[in-house]
Order: sequence, then C-alpha cells, then structure tokens
Amino acid sequence: MTASAPTVGRRRPGRPRDEEIDGQIIGAVLALIDAEKEVTVTRIVERSGVSRAALYRRWPSLTMLIAAALDVGRTVPPPVDAEGDLHAAVVGAVFGDSATVSASGYSEVRFRHRIQLVMADRALQKAYWHSHVSRRRVPVEAALRRGIERGILREDLDVEACFDAMAGVAYYQLVVRGARFDEPGSQARMKAALDVIWRGMLA
Repeated sequence: MTASAPTVGRRRPGRPRDEEIDGQIIGAVLALIDAEKEVTVTRIVERSGVSRAALYRRWPSLTMLIAAALDVGRTVPPPVDAEGDLHAAVVGAVFGDSATVSASGYSEVRFRHRIQLVMADRALQKAYWHSHVSRRRVPVEAALRRGIERGILREDLDVEACFDAMAGVAYYQLVVRGARFDEPGSQARMKAALDVIWRGMLA
C-alpha cells in the first residue's frame, strides 16, 4: 500500500464498535471499486485492517459484500403521492432518482463501475437486485397500483413491466448512448419516451 492510499482502515484506540468495523470494510471495498481494482478478500483485509474472520462474520460471501458496498449513497425513495396528479408524481419520482444521483453522493463514475461489475457477474447482479434495487421500485409501483384503483390506469396493467420500461429509458441514455442524465438531450428524450409509455398505460 502507498502513502496516498485511503485511510479507511485506520483504527482508533480501543475495540471498534461493530458499526465502525462495518464502515472500515465497506470503505475498503469502495476504495477498490473507485480505483477500478479487483475486489478480493485479501485486498479488503489489507485496506481495512479488519481480520478475515470479522469480515466473514458480517457477510457470508464476497458477492453480498460487494452488493452492499455498491448501494452506499443510494436510498429508498419516499412514498409517491398518488392522490393528486398521478402523472406528475410518477414522472417526478422516476426522474428524481436519476437526476439526483450525483447530489446524493452516488457519482456517475461509481454508477458506471456498478454496471460493469454486475454485468460481469450474474450472481452479483442477482444479489444486488434482491437485496437493494427491488426495494427502490416499491414507491412507484405502489403509486401505479393506486392509479389502477382510481381508474386512471388500465385494469390489466403489468405494474412491474411498466416500471421496467420507464427505468429503462433512463438507463439507455447512460449505458447505451453514453450520455449523461443531466444533458438537455437526455432529458428531452426521457420525457418524450415516458409520455409515450404513459399514454399506453392510461385507462
């Protein structure tokens, strides 16, 4: 390790609390990810200063640990107000998640690394989906179901498929087009595509 390496593994005097150890481990994983280095148990132990035993007590597998680290900086969105203008509320929720990525501390660089890691490892992709990503869909999906109850959206609507379609619009800009979420062209394309999707969802 070099003198310029992150100090995430530096312990304070005394026995660290569990939260401190967790932070040291997660910090070491993120440092490796941000440096675009392979994440291995040996490297995590070296950077964090935490023993292998302590690491394995907290995470049953390296896959689950990386999934947890990748989600640092992400939060579960608040409930979507589905009692007023449903279109505005849903579009705002979908765009809010992508537009505030950088502001939340989850940089585009880390987002790209996340895509690279999960696409190269199907087990990690599944673990990340079940433990983290699926939870952030709940508020929008609940709002869509409420829209069906209110008679605004079609009764036969596949809520999960609709969310996939809307989220896919945003992912396509970054992953396929190589554009930024906040570019005017990206914003215009996403809004236009969401309008088309929404018209197909209406009762």
